[in-house]
Amino acid sequence: MTPTNHQHPELGRIGIWAGELDDCTAAGLREAVATVEDLGFGTLWFPETAGREAMAQAAMLLSQTRRIVVAAGSTDIYARDAVTTAAAQRTLEEAFPGRFLLGLWDSHPSLAEQVRGHRFGPPLPTMRAYLDALDAAPFGPPGTAPSPHRVLAAQDPGMLALAAERAWGAHVLGMPVAHTHTARAILGPTAMLAVTQLCVLGPNRSHTAAPARDTAAAALPNRRTLLRALGYEAIDPPEDRLVDAIVAHGTAEDIARRVHEHLDAGADHVSLHLLTATPGTPPTRQWRQLAAQLLP
Repeated sequence: MTPTNHQHPELGRIGIWAGELDDCTAAGLREAVATVEDLGFGTLWFPETAGREAMAQAAMLLSQTRRIVVAAGSTDIYARDAVTTAAAQRTLEEAFPGRFLLGLWDSHPSLAEQVRGHRFGPPLPTMRAYLDALDAAPFGPPGTAPSPHRVLAAQDPGMLALAAERAWGAHVLGMPVAHTHTARAILGPTAMLAVTQLCVLGPNRSHTAAPARDTAAAALPNRRTLLRALGYEAIDPPEDRLVDAIVAHGTAEDIARRVHEHLDAGADHVSLHLLTATPGTPPTRQWRQLAAQLLP
């Protein structure tokens, strides 16, 4: 039997990163993804940490929608073996052609070891070995072949280079526009580059300054070395310039301006991670404001 061709996911220019979906009920999750699709966003991204299993959640989201791409943006490579991941990806791509994107994440030592009971390995060789196993996986629906449509959650130059070599491209979360320039240079002109922008939306920048600072401070532990390489020296505590670089905050116009800066710097797709005072509730009101500003 001839292997099935994999339909290319069309992410669109703007998406939503819905980090709060694990805290929603199933009914709330269905309502959230329907809202994102109805507003016209191209892709709904979500992470995998210690909540719902990523592939099952992707199936739930895909079954409730008609058009939107669902991206499991940071599936933990310690959460399932590569054979299981390959079979799940091929199953979802068969059932929902062109609407599922697999994003692979090299995890964190505490999650890999304390939560999942594995030994955390060096990120680059561990990810490379996982990709080898993914490509060699024998299982999946009849007539399907290994899928080329995967991205690597990447920030440092080594993982970005691996994404250019072994994936469709890379997904970068929570980094300044200067990093988008760097990532595009490492990936080259043809690899797909998706970035997720941290956002705090409010009536003005003075209103959003404090939550933006809290958001930036929470993002720093995994980014200090990279940020220093980009020229940010005052990191602990973060200087105002660094807060503004990591978190787009203020009005919908302020956030839209940052989105276009990422696109001009070489991003193919920008997803918006809205941080609010009620993190367990999808920010549907804010999504509507941003859709009105950013979408045709």
